[in-house]
Amino acid sequence: MLYLTLKALISGILVAAASEIAKRYPGFGALVASLPLVSVLGMIWLWRDKPDPQTMAAHAGATFWYVLPSLPMFLLIPALLRHGAPFWVSLVAGCVLTIVLYVGMTWAAPKLGIEL
Repeated sequence: MLYLTLKALISGILVAAASEIAKRYPGFGALVASLPLVSVLGMIWLWRDKPDPQTMAAHAGATFWYVLPSLPMFLLIPALLRHGAPFWVSLVAGCVLTIVLYVGMTWAAPKLGIEL
């Protein structure tokens, strides 16, 4: 239980730090938020729990393919905000788009020979 708490605490601190930086320096905060910190931490935690190269390789490869459908959200949200849409509407629209694209990726990947 202590290990789980430690993982959650470290992960939470990184997210909080990114949001605090973004309040003062939006561009730098975006850079910090865009770093694959969650992915790297996830790989560290996974390796510690199950140090298996095949599992890690599968995880890292699948992470790459799942990042791709999340990227359009970061174009849709600012476009909606710049056109006067409320923040929460923009955020929900971005999340819905991402979910639709994740479903599409999950469906299309095996047909393209991509293992997720």
